[in-house]
Order: sequence, then C-alpha cells, then structure tokens
Amino acid sequence: MAERREEILKLLQEPEALDEDLRREILEYLLRLPRPHRMSYEEFLAWADEDTLAEWVNGEVVKYTPASLAHQRILTFLAQVMGAYVESKELGLVIPAPFQMKLSKSGREPDLMFVAVEHLDRLRETHLEGPADLVVEILSPESMARDRGEKFYEYAEAGIPEYWLIDPEGEQAEFYVLGRPGRYRLEMAGSEGIYRSSVIPSFWLKIEWLWKTPRVLDALRELGVL
Repeated sequence: MAERREEILKLLQEPEALDEDLRREILEYLLRLPRPHRMSYEEFLAWADEDTLAEWVNGEVVKYTPASLAHQRILTFLAQVMGAYVESKELGLVIPAPFQMKLSKSGREPDLMFVAVEHLDRLRETHLEGPADLVVEILSPESMARDRGEKFYEYAEAGIPEYWLIDPEGEQAEFYVLGRPGRYRLEMAGSEGIYRSSVIPSFWLKIEWLWKTPRVLDALRELGVL
C-alpha cells in the first residue's frame, strides 16, 4: 500500500498524465484508506470551529495539515485582487478559507471561492448551501490526491462551472471549465500567460503573478480597478 501511495503521489505531480482511469484509481485508493468516525453535517458544524482543519465527506471528518507560507501568499494575493475586482463591479462575493461549501455528500472548505450575485442567497451564517461559481484549490503534497481526485469529481458533479488548481511547488496552474454535465475540460495550463475567467466577467489573471506576486495595487491598476 505504501509503495502504491508513493507511485500515485509522483503521478499527481504530472497533471497531463491523469487520464480517466488513473483518476478513478486514485479515488479507489483513497476510499480504501482507514476511515474516521461518522457524524451528521449539523454535528460537524457544531463540533468544528474556525481553527479546525477538517472537511466533512459522506458523514466522516477528514482532517488536513496546516498551509505553507507559499500557499498563504498565493491565497492572500488572489483573495485581495479577486475580491476587490468583484466588489468594484458588484459581481458577487469572493470568500477565502476557512468557510464551508455544503455539497450533496460533503462539506468542503475550498481555499477560495467566488459566489455570483445571483447565487448569494445560498449563503448561510456558517457555510454556503450549494456549489460556488468558481473554486480555487492550492495544492500541497498532502492535499494533491484529494484536489485532483475526490474533489475534482465532486466539484464537477456539483456543477461548479470553473475550477482552478494551483501548484506553488511546481509553479504550475490549471484552469478547468465545466463542459458536458459532470465533466471538466482543461481550458489552460502552464506557468505563465494570461487566463481569462469564463465565470467572472472580464476578469483575467497573469499566471506569473502567482509565483512572483506584484503589489496588489499594481495588479488592480492593470485590471483597471484603480
């Protein structure tokens, strides 16, 4: 089991190698791991606090490790830039972790999510009741299998229109959009270039900003917010 785990982790660092069969194998591997105790989503919300690093999946609590400095730097930059852009255009709300997103069989805590103005009624005091319009996950060695495996399928099946995967260690970003129902299509991947969101009107991102973050004010000027 340990040897297969190492093989899977190596493959997860090469997104172009992830075909449908391999994604399914990752999911099956994860399902064979020892499972924690069960509780309802309401019990989970009552049990967890703002410092709890955990998600709720099919009635079980899944804990994860604290984020790295690189992870937090990228998250802070995206939250500030996307948040200011969305607010200035009155497009909705950008919410960074920790904040839960309740799907049909899980309560996930994406690193960042955008909720369009027409879906703000999904917001509750403790969570988003239903899918966000865009989700960003910043990869770590510990989260890579979840983000490329379980979450990839969950988010597509939930109908989340756009999914970003950002790898700080490999300096690679992948941008997926929902094609046919329940399936993501890779729209763009790489370490540089300009990605234009299909969900946030007229918003674009220089991918190299993720690795060498400019001042937030400079990025906002380029985006025409200031």
